[in-house]
Amino acid sequence: MSREILLLVDALSREKNVDKEVVFGALESALASATKKRFEDEADVRVEINRNTGEYDSFRRWQVMDDETFETPDLHIKLEEAQKREPNIQLEEFIEEPLESIDFGRIGAQAAKQVIFQKIRDAEREQVLSDFMDRKEHLVSGTIKRLERGNAIIEFGKIEALLPREQMIPKENLRIGDRVKAHLLRVDRNARGPQVILSRTSNELLVKLFELEVPEIEEKLLEIVSAARDAGSRAKIAVLSHDQRIDPVGTCVGMRGSRVQGVTNELAGERVDIILWAEDPATYVINALAPAEVSSIVVDEEKHSMDVVVEEEKLAQAIGRGGQNVRLASELTGWELNIMTVEQSNEKHNEEFSKIRTEFMNRLDVDEEVADILVQEGFSSLDEVAYVPLEEMLEIESFDEATIEELRSRARNALLTAAIAKEEQVEHGIEDLLKIDGMDEETARALAAKGIATQDDLADLGGDELVEITGMDAGRANALIMTARAPWFA
Repeated sequence: MSREILLLVDALSREKNVDKEVVFGALESALASATKKRFEDEADVRVEINRNTGEYDSFRRWQVMDDETFETPDLHIKLEEAQKREPNIQLEEFIEEPLESIDFGRIGAQAAKQVIFQKIRDAEREQVLSDFMDRKEHLVSGTIKRLERGNAIIEFGKIEALLPREQMIPKENLRIGDRVKAHLLRVDRNARGPQVILSRTSNELLVKLFELEVPEIEEKLLEIVSAARDAGSRAKIAVLSHDQRIDPVGTCVGMRGSRVQGVTNELAGERVDIILWAEDPATYVINALAPAEVSSIVVDEEKHSMDVVVEEEKLAQAIGRGGQNVRLASELTGWELNIMTVEQSNEKHNEEFSKIRTEFMNRLDVDEEVADILVQEGFSSLDEVAYVPLEEMLEIESFDEATIEELRSRARNALLTAAIAKEEQVEHGIEDLLKIDGMDEETARALAAKGIATQDDLADLGGDELVEITGMDAGRANALIMTARAPWFA
């Protein structure tokens, strides 16, 4: 019988082109499964086949558990009991006792083959998947084999991949037998069905399709720096040339638009704007908003946003249908874009000018004329007045050195006064917050620094807001908020 096992392993290994170890493992599982049927209770059985002789031994085993994790005596044994048999055994190891091995013929050839073939199929599937992953193919081209509940199963080579409904281009009519290209989204090795998950809506698919159509990209002469898509409708890509002799936009468009048309045809008619990448953020945004014409741009580095000013008649074009143009431009460039008319820009500028002027008049104790000069010279905060290098302020023709020194002194005193007031507010807030059950000083200080100084302030927060402010886990945050809200329900 032992020779029969070795011959079976050898034959199956060759027939299915899998490692012998996989077949041995499958056969051990089949024998263990058959041996379990001897027991009326649940049992953990292990079978070990000698790889050289084909002889096999069977064991029943119990996993070593502590009192808290011990569940059933059929499968587990407590540590103190196990150590009576094997003094050096540790938690989660196994205690085994030999069993009489069943006759290989008694398990039924068909049952054994079913287990073995399933293991071999799993091994073959894993091997095919591993080979695919090793090739690092991110663009997949295949045929739609079937449609299941709105999802498409795409076959390429020996692999079946899943194209989920939410990763399909909206309104695209895919049918069985169609050839499609898709981007590798992820691999789910735990999935029972297809483990390769694809996407036709990702930005990466757009980039990969251009790489196919434009050889200069693969040759590193051109680079797609960024991409943004409204799948099935419109997309934008930003391109950069690493060779001054090559026009990046024209090269991607192709002769009579042939290259960009090839991408559009693959993406169900999706229109693609090809724009020139620029190192200067304002220029980059102007390019990204094309074909809309921009009158001016105000950049706010701190908020990472830009106010983009356009003429009234160009406003609709700049925003795009449903905000599509500005949304794609924002995603492409990474900047928050606020589109406005010249009139709206002037209104906003005047409001900000008035607000800053009032702050300077009140906190520096100066008249309107001095405040206006500061704002017109580009100062927008007390910090700038207090700490901008003296040489820069001396360039203001309207002020002499004594006036500048006085303004800097007043600005620093105002900032110091504000800091002391804020610290006092924090200390006062801490006292109130520490009265709440479960509150600690570190959390109270973090909250008070954000202006949350009372129990009602805390009660008004959401759990996610408290997590963001303090960094505590969600469970504790929700419990703390419910404690703060307790008076509401009393």
